[in-house]
Amino acid sequence: MGELFVAKADEIGDREGRVVADGDLEIGVFRLGDEFFAWESDCPHMGGPVCQGKVINRVTEVLDAQKRSHGFDYVEEDVHIACPWHGFEFNLRTGIHPGDPNTRLRGFPVEVRDGDVYVRI
Repeated sequence: MGELFVAKADEIGDREGRVVADGDLEIGVFRLGDEFFAWESDCPHMGGPVCQGKVINRVTEVLDAQKRSHGFDYVEEDVHIACPWHGFEFNLRTGIHPGDPNTRLRGFPVEVRDGDVYVRI
C-alpha cells in the first residue's frame, strides 16, 4: 500500500477538492470543514470523471399534501459531488448515491500529517 501527496491542507478550501493521479487511477480529495474525503473519479453510472464535477448541496423539492411543488430547498449539511457527464450525485462524506444506497463511489483513506494531505492507495 502506498500513498500520494495531495496538497497542503490550507490549499484546499472548504467544499473544494483536488484530483490526483497514480497511473490510470484518478482520485478526488475533498474538504468539508476539517475533514477530508477521497473517492475514485470513476462514476459507477457510465465511468465519467465524477470528481471533476461540481460540489453542491443536496436539492430537495418542497411538495404540499397534494404533491404540488413549492420550490426547492438546498440541504446545507448534505453536500454532494455531481458527475459532469450525466449529473449523477454522490454524498461527499459517504460516496453513496442519494437514490440508491447500492450505488457508491470507491473510497480511499486520507491522512493529514504536518499540514500535508495524503491519500493511501
